[in-house]
Amino acid sequence: MTAPRALVTGAAGQDGSYLTERLLAEGYAVHAIVRATDRGAMRETGQMSIHDVDLTDHARVRDVVLDVAPHEVYNLGGISSVAQSWSDPVGTAEVSGVAVVSLLQACLDLQNREGRPVRLLQASSAEIFGEPTDEPQTEATPVRPVSPYGAAKAFAHHAVHVFRGHGLEASTAILYNHESPRRPTTFVTRKITSTVASIAATGTGELRLGNLDARRDWGWAPDYVDAMVLAARHGRPDDYVIATGQAHSVRDFVATAFAHVGIDDWQEHVVVDPELFRPADPTVLVGDPSHARSTLGWAPTHDFGSLVRAMVDHDLALLGAS
Repeated sequence: MTAPRALVTGAAGQDGSYLTERLLAEGYAVHAIVRATDRGAMRETGQMSIHDVDLTDHARVRDVVLDVAPHEVYNLGGISSVAQSWSDPVGTAEVSGVAVVSLLQACLDLQNREGRPVRLLQASSAEIFGEPTDEPQTEATPVRPVSPYGAAKAFAHHAVHVFRGHGLEASTAILYNHESPRRPTTFVTRKITSTVASIAATGTGELRLGNLDARRDWGWAPDYVDAMVLAARHGRPDDYVIATGQAHSVRDFVATAFAHVGIDDWQEHVVVDPELFRPADPTVLVGDPSHARSTLGWAPTHDFGSLVRAMVDHDLALLGAS
């Protein structure tokens, strides 16, 4: 029996690494689309076919889709940082917005050619809601982003609906913040845990942060990858908010991380830097995962505290301080 084929964009990132490992363990033939510059960030595996393709090379992306003929497509690629989107809004629109339309069209063409469903999962984002008026947010919350990142994701989110209307089995996972030890230190959560680990190991250092009062719904990345797989395979395309339903501030994250290493006077180590505030940053984002729970049977396995502690322990281990 021929193994099912999956195509994953953004395979070099946090979610992509967890997803490809899962698919390989399930016996899938996994094909990964990565930029040549990101190949070095790929986790070691000899079982995956890697295609060096920029997502903005629409013709090449189409060729890969038609050549691989995947049964499942997971689009995790794109600009992953809201802050970066402000420094390159045009590039963000091209990679996280327009490129998604090209991928959707290629999948629809493949589906028509093969005469079988092609299941696509678009990794959407809570940033599409911008500064929402309702809390928590659901799949019905109005889409009105406040950043280039959110705008590009919103465009892609709407495009999925368009192609779904033409018969493509395309779903979206509206992902809230989700973290793990595989986050780069350019992300605030990993910046916090790696710096806290360093301070615990050396007894010195400072942690420079922006808005400590921003509140986010933080979850465990492998849980969110599980949700994406469940959504892709459900059989009826839909949109799903993937969240924990609990919001915590950056301040909470910092305090929890320092408490885990036995430092109570964490304020002595933290510097609030106005340069690190974003031009527009939603005050609070918290999702209602009821639809994913009732339809997909999905629920998070890690709470906020265990997530923070796991990341701190990882960074302590890297320093030999665990």
